[in-house]
Amino acid sequence: RKGRFLCGWVAAVVVIGALAVTVGGKTSDTIVVPGAQSQEAHDLLVEDFPSKAGGTATIVFQAPNDSTVTSSSASQAIDQSLSAVSRLPHVESVTGPNGPFAAEFTSKDGTIAFAQVQYDEASTDLPGDVLDKLEVATGPATTAGLNVQYGGPVVDYVNRAEVGPSDLIGLAVAVVILLVAFGSVIAMGLPIGTALVALGCGLSGIVLLAAITDVGTLSPTVGAMIGLGVGIDYALFIVTRHRQNLAEGRSVEASLGRALATAGQAVLFAGTTVIVALLGLRIADVPYITMLAFTTAMVVAITVAAALTLLPALIALAGKRIDQWSIPHIRPRHAKEGPGFWVRWADTVTGRPWLFGALALAVLLVLLAPVPSMRLGVTDDGDDPTSETQRQAFDLMSEGFGPGYNGPLLVSVALPSAGDDSVLQPLGQAIASAPDVDHVLPAQVSSSKAAAIITVIPDSAPDAEATANLVSTLRDTTIPEALGSSGAKAYVGGLTAEYIDVSDRMSARLPFFIAAVVLIAFVLLTVAFRSVVIALTAALMNLLSVGASYGVVVAVFQYGWGKGVIGLDQTIPISPFVPMMMFAALFGLSMDYQVFLLSRIREHWVATHDNSASVTEGLASTARVIGSAALIMISVFLSFVPNPNPVVKMFGIGLATAVFVDATLVRLLLVPSLMEILGRANWWLPRWLDRALPRVELEGQPDEPAPATVPTS
Repeated sequence: RKGRFLCGWVAAVVVIGALAVTVGGKTSDTIVVPGAQSQEAHDLLVEDFPSKAGGTATIVFQAPNDSTVTSSSASQAIDQSLSAVSRLPHVESVTGPNGPFAAEFTSKDGTIAFAQVQYDEASTDLPGDVLDKLEVATGPATTAGLNVQYGGPVVDYVNRAEVGPSDLIGLAVAVVILLVAFGSVIAMGLPIGTALVALGCGLSGIVLLAAITDVGTLSPTVGAMIGLGVGIDYALFIVTRHRQNLAEGRSVEASLGRALATAGQAVLFAGTTVIVALLGLRIADVPYITMLAFTTAMVVAITVAAALTLLPALIALAGKRIDQWSIPHIRPRHAKEGPGFWVRWADTVTGRPWLFGALALAVLLVLLAPVPSMRLGVTDDGDDPTSETQRQAFDLMSEGFGPGYNGPLLVSVALPSAGDDSVLQPLGQAIASAPDVDHVLPAQVSSSKAAAIITVIPDSAPDAEATANLVSTLRDTTIPEALGSSGAKAYVGGLTAEYIDVSDRMSARLPFFIAAVVLIAFVLLTVAFRSVVIALTAALMNLLSVGASYGVVVAVFQYGWGKGVIGLDQTIPISPFVPMMMFAALFGLSMDYQVFLLSRIREHWVATHDNSASVTEGLASTARVIGSAALIMISVFLSFVPNPNPVVKMFGIGLATAVFVDATLVRLLLVPSLMEILGRANWWLPRWLDRALPRVELEGQPDEPAPATVPTS
């Protein structure tokens, strides 16, 4: 029924894509941390200061050399620019050096000034040309020779929402690798086509989901990164097994059936593990992370469905022509042609398991060494490339006013009763005297007289550890002591505090999440491979792969090793989103190679019950495809590193490192060495547990002999 399945997928792509274009929504970075102080502060702000609930942008003006922003020409140009900005659509208010608090918006040396633009809608709901309009409106200042730069949440969203060519670069590399691996254009096109169809449906689904709920701006990027990688890999596993079956003399139908019964079941199992690990992020109790995990899991689920339904239909359509349009001088080696490099490699590793196992473990432990020094923290505009306008605005603000101006804290105060603002002055004085506070702006009381806002400028940048310590000090000591028994309540909020709360929440929940995912993976592996020992060692191997990737991320982003190569100008803390999301994705992705390798080993074990021969045969028959799959996935992940968003860079480096480590040190060295050392103990399973567990045959059912032909008279 290949025609029906092909038509079904074509219809799905057309319908879902058309719906995404017509009724799809926009992504948004709404950070909600239930129960956190920053959330309480945000809720109070929305209720009593609705005009301040929209997005904000910062316009920074720098005077030319030997001049000031207070000169008559510069001041006039700034006035004209800000007047034009105030007339732009969706602008609620503009506060700057031309207002009653001019001193607050002009540096002491008079060379830099800034203005705050308040919009009436959230950053993600504003038109995409909002930055272009700001640039046009501030034309008088630019014409007068001032350096004008733009920052703030609105500008961040506009710049980071732009889609780059990362997925196209990764796709191009994948095409080259598959051409070399298969030596055939048609064989190469099957995994690529399947992955693209699945990815198109998945990303369109994310756009549709954004129309009915909040979906973060990272969701399409992470979904494309992981979806493209696993989509090609899953199809690669099945196509490789099918071509091996064809080379052994099977018909197309029998070969495809056998490929789905073996590699197809492994893909289903591995994909399910990825999905379960991602959905486990619900433990974090941060809706932004939960939705990021859900959308990524949705993309993975669609790629699995495509690998098990669309790909077989395409293979059946290709039939015997799968090896046509071959590439000159490239001919893949089949097992029946005799021992090749990977057979010799498998013999070498299993011949000296202690040596190779110790070597692999030593390298992994070195890569793990930086993990204890990991520091989660806020990433800010100071982490962006110097070519970006928000980075230049950040640097100018730090130069003219201090780094804390780039991440002010907002203390939302619920007054004891309407009109009773007696607590505001002593509270402001207490906050101003706290360590690491630059200064405190006068309190603003709401129109209802029931609430107030106090803006606090820290001494340090938003991503500095001192800023996180200041937030803790204000919450735990300064504010409670200042308010005493007055009946007022105050909450420390603002974007910086929100990210600090996310970091604290993720750090607290990470151990429980890791334990839950490892436990679930242990159970699934025990069911799949009928062995407690294999399940336990596989879980430990996956932990080593993830830990090694954590270590490399810390070394690059915190220690600064090679930071210039990936477009970073300085060291930065690890984003709180990264470790938990990386663990979910990596633990599932590393399971792909584990399942593919172990299913082939178990297939030989079931047939021969010779552990050493099974390990050698399993490694020799899967090493080539695991290597090709790993190269593809590494290329896809690394293609996202040029993205200016530091969080995307972290994901790209971390995922690529983990796949590289997993496919080389772990799968080609550590796993076969350990299985050779353990011998028959690998397959230990208590009898009572063997009877209780459901049976899953990843190695497929044994081939049935062809029925005898009965002669007719």
